[in-house]
Amino acid sequence: AVLLPGVLITVDLLAGRFAPQLRGTLATLPVWAMVALFLLADDLTQYWWHRASHTPLLWPLHRAHHSAPHMGVRVVYRNNLFYYALMPGLWIGAILVFLGLGKVYPWYILAKALVLFGSHSELRWDRVLYRYRWLHPVAWIVERTVSTPATHFAHHAITQDDGIGHYKGNFGNLLFLWDVIFGTAHITRHYPARVGL
Repeated sequence: AVLLPGVLITVDLLAGRFAPQLRGTLATLPVWAMVALFLLADDLTQYWWHRASHTPLLWPLHRAHHSAPHMGVRVVYRNNLFYYALMPGLWIGAILVFLGLGKVYPWYILAKALVLFGSHSELRWDRVLYRYRWLHPVAWIVERTVSTPATHFAHHAITQDDGIGHYKGNFGNLLFLWDVIFGTAHITRHYPARVGL
């Protein structure tokens, strides 16, 4: 509530002071190109930031997110403040807004938030895709495209010994596709018995 507007204002002030000629230069791009830029500049960098946060150097900023013994939408923002303040995608996204992608940004953030909340939710909305055989082809596409409860719960599992937990992967936030591309995906269509580290 404070950090995102603060970053947007800071970038706007600094870029407006030092590069005012760049304000709005990308505003004429088609919407699909703006969305693609946000996916690359924000979501892809967040995938790498999340992955880096599972290393000893950055783990102290991220461990609170994994220490919850339950899953739920409140876990989404359970991180150290510096985890967000240092997040490259947050700053790059603000630069893209300065460059003229502001009309797409609120919708992109909303879509990303819905996927994040959905992948941490106890509702386990993906279960219906696994239950009915005729929906399995849809499940195959969905679980390789966006983060689902099954794939993200596996990331939060207390153990990897059950064949479901996958602490060293499933880092995707909005797009799970990054895990598929970079070889960190683990898809089982099952949920771990326990979460939390």
